[in-house]
Order: sequence, then structure tokens, then C-alpha cells
Amino acid sequence: MIPDTAQGTQPPNQSPRRLLRELPVPEPAAGLEAYQQERELALAASAKKRENYERYQKATRGTDVEYLPIKLDIESISRCNLRCTMCVVSDWPKMKRAEDMSVDAFKRLIDEQYGLVEIKLQGIGEPIMQGDDFFEMIRYARDRHIWVRMATNATLLHLKENYKKLVESGVNEIQISIDGADKGVYEGIRRGADFERVTENCKLINAYCRQLELDRTKMWTVVQRDNVHQLDKLVDLACDLGFKCQVFSLNLTDWGLQSWHEINQGLDVQDTLSVDRLFSLVERGERLGMTIRFWNVNEKYRLGDIKTLCPWPFERAYVGSDMRVTPCCFIGNPDVYQIGGLLDGTGSFSDVWFGEEYREFRRRHMEGNLPDICKGCYYEENHSGSIETTHSVHVPQLDTLPE
Repeated sequence: MIPDTAQGTQPPNQSPRRLLRELPVPEPAAGLEAYQQERELALAASAKKRENYERYQKATRGTDVEYLPIKLDIESISRCNLRCTMCVVSDWPKMKRAEDMSVDAFKRLIDEQYGLVEIKLQGIGEPIMQGDDFFEMIRYARDRHIWVRMATNATLLHLKENYKKLVESGVNEIQISIDGADKGVYEGIRRGADFERVTENCKLINAYCRQLELDRTKMWTVVQRDNVHQLDKLVDLACDLGFKCQVFSLNLTDWGLQSWHEINQGLDVQDTLSVDRLFSLVERGERLGMTIRFWNVNEKYRLGDIKTLCPWPFERAYVGSDMRVTPCCFIGNPDVYQIGGLLDGTGSFSDVWFGEEYREFRRRHMEGNLPDICKGCYYEENHSGSIETTHSVHVPQLDTLPE
């Protein structure tokens, strides 16, 4: 074991959030080259997909878009078997918001959205609870060379050899949530989980990936008040469990709810973190043969300049398990904010994406009249200010792994 390093402090007059920009960010589990190669395979397999992608590349941000999104967050299930201290699921009756998305509904969505090159197949919930339907969804997307990533709490990977089914589905990236380096801290945050069972499941899936010579998993830790003292030990644990990469997420979301803003504001420790300490975790990982990365939204968006607006309204969206659309994963719940109608077989996502409600949503960002739900992601002093809508700014190409 490598000795623990002491928590550092920031020099006077230096902003921790500014220095956090320097931290290394996550890359695809299999590497950026594999990610880009898979994208090219997807584009080569469909002339319509390539044409849509080229329209996306040439587009300018504005109220109207002429391309389908190339990425979606798709929530196949909105229920969970845990009640994590920082998660809104704890508020839901029986830890469930809506019924699961059916395989047929998922396939219709994928077929209609021919522009997709990537999806995140997970939202607010534990997708392995859906069983074989979930693995079938992954296979359906992967058969079309759509890059698929997902997250799991790993509590169910041992049942019916789910860890093998998940890897064999062809999924490109598996983020496994581990928020404590020992039983007390982990189970105190991930309420309802069994530390010994979860760590054993991590060993199972990582050993299976090694057997197949695949890089698929990352250990993902949400840094917060109750585990910030264990960061070094968490790196050691990740190594012991067979992970090649660990990501520390420095952000807590509130899903657009004031009650959860207050709860997670009390758990947030980002302003207390020493960047030197975080870089010491990178060095610790290197000595153990691991890659340590950080997911951190360290700059809010700004109005008044098209280049600093939130990209979600112009690039992607979130489809809930009940086939309702919400603007982004930071809300992730159409009960809080919904755009358009139900995608129930008569309505389509394209109708929503090109529809008047989405056009109005984009217009409000462009004109500086933000929906209340979006204000938390923008600087408070900058909640008004219009943009010249004829300003031509190209949408950035998404050649790196997104949030």
C-alpha cells in the first residue's frame, strides 16, 4: 500500500474552481482511438447517418435545427434498489418513478433516430434490475455500431451471471459506482448495498474483462462530505478490485429541485479540495498502474455569447423510461420539466426535437430569457442578455467523451 497523503490547502487568493480546470478528464474506457473508430463504423454503415452527421458538423446554433441529435441519454428504467444519500430516488415511493421502457419502444426510438452515434443507456435508476431486456437493448444499439455507455451500482452483477451478460452484450463502457473505501462509509452513502457483495462483483466483472482482453470498466466515485477523507484509500481499493481507471466526480446535481439543491449543497466539498491533493491521486494511480481522472463541471454557462450557452438544447436530449423528453441529465425527470408530448407510438422524438416547444426552449437560451430550471447552470449575474441570432458559430464536433 502507498502511504496516504495529507489533505492540502489552497494558497491565498487562488480559486480552487479555476485550478480544477487543469485536472485530467475522463476518456473512453477503451481509449479515444477506439471511440473514434466505432463512430466511423457507424457512419459508414448508414448513408442517412453520415448525411445527418455532416449537417450537424456544418450547423450553427440557433432556434431552428436541421439535423437529428447524434447522441441521446436514454433511461430504460427509473427505479432503484438503493437509497443513496445524494440521490432523488430516495424521495420516490418504493424508489420508483415510472414503468420501465419496453424493448419494443427502445427499438422504435433507435430506428427513428437514425442520426445516433452514441447513447448513454441509463438515467436515474439501476438498469441491471431490468434483466435480459436491458442487455437486449444494448445489443440492438451495438449491432448498429452505436457507442453505448452505462452506469451501475454493481449490486446485481452476480445474479444469473449478469456480469458476463453485460460484458458480452458489447457495451462499450461500464461505470461502476463505489463511494466508500470501507463498509461503514460505503454503506452509509449507498444505503441498502452490501460492501462485500459489491466489491466481489467488481472483481468478477474485471476478471472477466481481463479474460476477454477488453477494457470496459471504470470505478466512479462521487466525492462528497462523507468520503472526502478516503480519496487515497479509494484509489487503493480500485486497484485491489481490478480497475484500470478510476474517475472522481466532483459535482453533485439537484435535478432541478430546491430541496435537493439544499441537501447536496451540504454534501458538496468542491471548494475545499486542494488541487495538489487531487494531482497526488493521479500520481498514486500511476504508481499502481492505474489511470485517475476527474469529472468536474467547473465553469457555469454564460448568456450573451452563443459559444458559452449550454450545448444540450442544440445537440442532445434525455428520454425517460416513460417515453417523455426532458432537456438534460442534470434534470433527468420529466415530472420536473418536460418538453413535448408522450412518445407513445403515435408521437415521435423527431416531432418533439423539431417542434415548437423545443424551438421556444432554444429561443429562451438565445434571447437570455432562461427557463427557471436552467438558471442554476448559468452565472447568477448573467441571467439576462440576448444574443444576435444571426451570429454564425459552428456546433463543436463531439470527438471526446461527453458528460
